[in-house]
Amino acid sequence: MDPEFLDLTKLFPRWADIENVVQNEVEARYILKRATEFMENFRFREDSSEEDIGYLISALVDRYWERIHTGHFSNVPLVTRKIYSIGCYFKIYFLLLESTNPGQKELCSGILDEAQLLGCMENWSELKEALVDYLDKDRPEDPETLPILEPLPRISCTCNILQLEAPSLEEFQTKCFQAEQPSLLLNTIQHWPALDKWLDLNYLLQVAGNRTVPIEIGSNYASDEWSQQLVKIRDFLRRQFGKQDNNSSHDIEYLAQHELFSQIPALKRDISVPDYCSISKDDPPGVVDIKAWLGPAGTISPMHYDPKHNLLCQVFGYKKIILAAPEDTKYLYPHHNEFLANTSQIDAAHLDLETYPLLGKVKFYELLLQPGDCLYMPPKWWHYVRSESPSFSVSFWWE
Repeated sequence: MDPEFLDLTKLFPRWADIENVVQNEVEARYILKRATEFMENFRFREDSSEEDIGYLISALVDRYWERIHTGHFSNVPLVTRKIYSIGCYFKIYFLLLESTNPGQKELCSGILDEAQLLGCMENWSELKEALVDYLDKDRPEDPETLPILEPLPRISCTCNILQLEAPSLEEFQTKCFQAEQPSLLLNTIQHWPALDKWLDLNYLLQVAGNRTVPIEIGSNYASDEWSQQLVKIRDFLRRQFGKQDNNSSHDIEYLAQHELFSQIPALKRDISVPDYCSISKDDPPGVVDIKAWLGPAGTISPMHYDPKHNLLCQVFGYKKIILAAPEDTKYLYPHHNEFLANTSQIDAAHLDLETYPLLGKVKFYELLLQPGDCLYMPPKWWHYVRSESPSFSVSFWWE
């Protein structure tokens, strides 16, 4: 057996770590107790029951996958997602006991990504990171070289909201947060290594290429042609940024609103949570949600609002943004169905006053978000976002 993997097993959950999670789940309790006992005594076993327990673990993962996919995801109990993740860890363990060849490692990488996307892995970040490193180690280099993007020049352009040059924490608190004033914060994240490193798409390919992520297909999630698909980041990067035949055409794809930095800790080390996110009406402040937005020119987030404070930070590329205040909600024609209730029916970049006459009552604000800048948006401020070039943004949401 691979000694490196044997050392890795020291990070896997022990029975004492998960007993409370499965206390009311009889089937999961039985199977995971057997799995942890097998793993802890593996070196000393004479008659291995590896195959039987591996089969039970696989069946457990399948069963909890079905539970997660029954009904709306937001209604799935947290314990179901936790047990699914733990089951995926042990499924990986038993698969690697069978073989550690490249094909088996690739299979296990997919299972780990599924656990991240569907499960709840909050207590196992060290194991997750170690598994990513182990499974990706010695993976063949990608044959295609991706472009290194040129730093974009700063454009002087109009902006009709408050602009502040890297404001202090106190200035942000009084002028932006407490005043509920959307603000363009200039040159605020210049210290991030990401501003230089991520321009080299080959770096992203190397660090993140083997991960599976949800990709939006189509430029606008509110359109009828929009869909989602799970793909490897390397395939997404090649299609959207690689060298393409002039006669070939690809749908616009968007890695949008994804918790990429939880999935790939190496990328999180290239950014930092701005101190502004520590200002909160709650004591202590709540968790800051970090989301990634990566795509080519032409990706669009239609006019919508978010329920939390939002700091949108631009790593590379330009984004055109149009804002409207919460008090104008009644004039912005929100969709009627529940899924799109926070999204307007309008195209904010091309106002159609004939179809939507109440838009004449709305005051719109426009700006261009440029690399190194952040846009602060208070809760429920409407915003339309369009990438004017290949773009990578990071958003921080907090209450």
